[in-house]
Amino acid sequence: MPFPQHAKTERVDVRASKQVKALLQEAARVSHKNVSEFLLEAGIAMAHETLAEQRLFTLTDEQWQHFQAALERPVQDKPQIRKLLLEPGVLG
Repeated sequence: MPFPQHAKTERVDVRASKQVKALLQEAARVSHKNVSEFLLEAGIAMAHETLAEQRLFTLTDEQWQHFQAALERPVQDKPQIRKLLLEPGVLG
C-alpha cells in the first residue's frame, strides 16, 4: 500500500538490540530500502491496521441481527451507573 509522501520534518528514535538491528537491516536490504524507509513504511502500515481494528469490526448475519436488536432496545434506567456518573471521582 503506497503512502503519500510528505516533508519529513520530525525525527523518531528507536533503540534495539544488535540482533534486532541486524534483522531490520537484512529485511530492508532484501526490500531494496534503507532501514529508515523500511521502518517507516512498516510502522505506518501497522499503525493503520491497529487503528482500523479499533474502528471497524465485522459480524456474521446472526451477530448483526443481535447487534441491531441491542441498539433498538429501549433505554433502561441503571441506578448504579447514574450514581457512579453523578458522584465526584477521586480526582474531583
